[in-house]
Amino acid sequence: MISKDNIANEYQKIQDEICSALEALDGQATFEEEQWERPGGGGGRTRIIQNGNLIEKGGVNFSAVAGELPEAVRKSFNTQERNFFATGVSIVLHPRNPFMPIIHMNIRYFETGEDTRWFGGGIDLSPHYVFPEDARFFHTQLKAVCDMAHPDFYQRFSKRADEYFFIKHRHETRGVGGIFYDRLKPENTELSWEQLFDFSLQVGRSFVPTYSELAERRRDSDFNEDNKQWQYLRRGRYTEFNLVYDDGTRFGLETGGRIESILMSLPPQANWQYNFQPPAGSAEAETLSLLKQGMDWVK
Repeated sequence: MISKDNIANEYQKIQDEICSALEALDGQATFEEEQWERPGGGGGRTRIIQNGNLIEKGGVNFSAVAGELPEAVRKSFNTQERNFFATGVSIVLHPRNPFMPIIHMNIRYFETGEDTRWFGGGIDLSPHYVFPEDARFFHTQLKAVCDMAHPDFYQRFSKRADEYFFIKHRHETRGVGGIFYDRLKPENTELSWEQLFDFSLQVGRSFVPTYSELAERRRDSDFNEDNKQWQYLRRGRYTEFNLVYDDGTRFGLETGGRIESILMSLPPQANWQYNFQPPAGSAEAETLSLLKQGMDWVK
């Protein structure tokens, strides 16, 4: 049986691998690390990269925390257990170039005892400008990772991402989706704990090759001030989702998490413009037409 310490140690290795790769990819900026302790138990390593050639602001965070679950969280998890342990790696990158996408990844493990434990996570892409060929590449990469673990995973988890990363009050998706999964355990996957852990690690290690390819495709694209203003508006949509709907944000706040780490996903600048409507036939209008549920990016 895998232990929570083993899971946390492997997640820390993934944090190290991703940070090293991103520093090399950016070529200028380096990560600043802040180690912190949670008053209720555990702690983490917050790593932030800013003002780089490629990345305007990004975070690659690791945490392993423990303590007592608030009553509201116990009810939502349908458990009477009071003590919990949670560990994971969470990533959000906001690129400088508006033709490069925002990307998010999270892998995590949670337990409140032997009877209540699971893996969760996912990875999704939020382009400021949607390039269908990039979306297909992204989803093809994720499908390959899922298929190695279980033939049904990609279909299940991409559908879940399509449902989850949806800005209901805007009637649009946050981006082009990806995969999203939660509460994975042997009873609902036909896989062992060891196999589920391996899947979690494979998702984590798919981040670098996938993002590196997307970055190299768009990092040198020319852009103008109109493109930057559109980027700020799309960042506003990203911010709305994270503050209104994101489960991780809610869990962190309800369990007394570290605010700076919880809100590291927010962009360095985001704009809101009243009733903005892109010109018909523009690249911006085309992007909005593709931000809808039910898109099949691997056909």
